Amino acid sequence: MKICVYGAASSLIDNEYIEAGKELGRKMVERGHELVFGGGANGMMGAVAKGVSEKSGYILGIIPKFFKEGGEEVSYKNCTDYIFTETMRERKRGLEENANGFIITPGGIGTLDEFFEILTLKQLGRHNKPIAIYNIDGFFNELNAMMDKSIEKEFITKDCKELYAMFNNADEMLEYLENYDEKDIDLSKVKIR
Repeated sequence: MKICVYGAASSLIDNEYIEAGKELGRKMVERGHELVFGGGANGMMGAVAKGVSEKSGYILGIIPKFFKEGGEEVSYKNCTDYIFTETMRERKRGLEENANGFIITPGGIGTLDEFFEILTLKQLGRHNKPIAIYNIDGFFNELNAMMDKSIEKEFITKDCKELYAMFNNADEMLEYLENYDEKDIDLSKVKIR
């Protein structure tokens, strides 16, 4: 399975997240999966890629060309293959099109943007691929509470929470992705009428 992993590019995050990211990357390879990601060398992106590299797994980095401008190189050097895009929008489309499933790891506004875009596309029936959130150290607890509030106030239906699953355990999360059956999700129920 080709798994797109979204996550932080920050080199300032706590080592707990870095170690969890590396372990996720190792587990992905052990279970026969390939990594598709935004190509960054730092933060959660770099950590997962390093874990995949430790196990000699396949890595596709999708990177905007402008990340090379200004002299600062931020891309992960050990990708198996690269796709260079002109824009961030092209990058996101490339990530979506080259993956069979998605994992959201802790990150900032870029990660949240990627999560909500891929979630919205699923709600609109543009894809029916599995989406998993890796809730390391409760990072996404408030996001979960916000989704519950949106359901309570009827901005979204309760069925929207079936579009993704949240996990504290990497093995359980990978098992969810592996066993996902798109026939189990009725996308007609997730639209507000």
